[in-house]
Amino acid sequence: MMNQNISPKEIVAELDQYIVGQHAAKKSVAVALRNRYRRLQLDEKMQQEVTPKNILMIGPTGVGKTEIARRLAKVVQAPFVKVEATKFTEVGYVGRDVESMVRDLVEHAIQIVQKEQYNRVRIQAEKKANRRLAKVLVPGIKKEKKQSANPYEQMMNMFNTMQQPEEPKEELTDEIRVNRQSIFEQLERGALDAREVTIEIDEPKTQAPMMNNGLEQMGIDLNETLGALKPRKKVERTVTVKEARELLIQEESSKLVNDADIHSEALRLAESSGIIFIDEIDKVTSKSQQSGEVSREGVQRDILPIVEGSQVNTKYGSLQTDHILFIASGAFHLSKPSDLIPELQGRFPIRVELDDLTAEDFVKILKEPNNALVKQYIALLGTENVQVTFTIEAIERIAAIAFQVNRDTDNIGARRLHTILEKLLEDLLFEASDMQMAEITITEAYVDEKLADIAKDEDLSRYIL
Repeated sequence: MMNQNISPKEIVAELDQYIVGQHAAKKSVAVALRNRYRRLQLDEKMQQEVTPKNILMIGPTGVGKTEIARRLAKVVQAPFVKVEATKFTEVGYVGRDVESMVRDLVEHAIQIVQKEQYNRVRIQAEKKANRRLAKVLVPGIKKEKKQSANPYEQMMNMFNTMQQPEEPKEELTDEIRVNRQSIFEQLERGALDAREVTIEIDEPKTQAPMMNNGLEQMGIDLNETLGALKPRKKVERTVTVKEARELLIQEESSKLVNDADIHSEALRLAESSGIIFIDEIDKVTSKSQQSGEVSREGVQRDILPIVEGSQVNTKYGSLQTDHILFIASGAFHLSKPSDLIPELQGRFPIRVELDDLTAEDFVKILKEPNNALVKQYIALLGTENVQVTFTIEAIERIAAIAFQVNRDTDNIGARRLHTILEKLLEDLLFEASDMQMAEITITEAYVDEKLADIAKDEDLSRYIL
């Protein structure tokens, strides 16, 4: 499931496909990740002594701090959660308690383990799903269920049916059996995928927001407890056979796997491989304190025990946070890392400063990564049969405008490119659906025509770009 045996150079190469520059930050996170793999190779006694070297990323917004952490988790398929430190600092302290980040991490670990377990039983679940579909497409002759004369028995039967609805008894003739087998074989081949079918499935669980913060802190989910007392309902869905098969595979997979195994494996995974990214850590320093707000230092002291290593109760069991990797980040415009309380500073021994993006970096961001913005817009307009080409001069001009606007107004890093490209291509995106097989070349002159006047006027660029 997890790909932890990956060298730091391979991790950096993977990050390079999506993030331009910031080599020092990539190198630090790659080493931190590899050290986790190394720790797991040690004997158990030594494993407990080796703690993760948490990382503090310092740099302006939009330079890739969050993206590095997010992509890092994807590389090794590790449980990952991003939280804003300011979420715990709302007026009157009505934000969530700091332990909620650990519970969110466990929920993500549950999803990872569940997906892996479901993949293991997919072939078996698919067969069962196709059998159920064959029954729906070739129904048997329903038998009337005899009612008991005993009122107590009737009441118990009704209660059991509410909790676990029974499948109706059916009679099968030879003709029904042959037809059902024929339909099953066609389903296995995918020959009926486009056909519509009405199926009954369990009503999906709806997750209401946590109502009681005290219960959440104890790891009790009130919604789930109340949900267990409600009778199970079936809902009818009319979908294609292909969609119906996927819905039934999910249902059958849940019957074939053991929830207790998933929960214990997810807790172990979150403990040993989880990554928690705490953004805007600079906003909880005393320097950013505003009158009437909750004590910022108090929030730091709440975060401290989790980063140091403590036990957190979740609805799946308790979890030890000693070996979770914490990556904190902040712009530190109005404050500096030394404004954090000394105990918290000491828990982030690796400090990485991310560089401001240059015009050359913007050119690379527009062209090189796998998810480059220019590639995205070319693909989007391609869906309307409009073929768009950007000249290298146009890309360099867009990058120069982005750099200039960042320098003259607020520096929001690579996010400025999103605004500029959207403004540049606004008319084209509006007209594209009415064009037929058009070929458009975005030149430097086109960029200047659309953006130069706005970029020159600082007041205009502040509001438009």
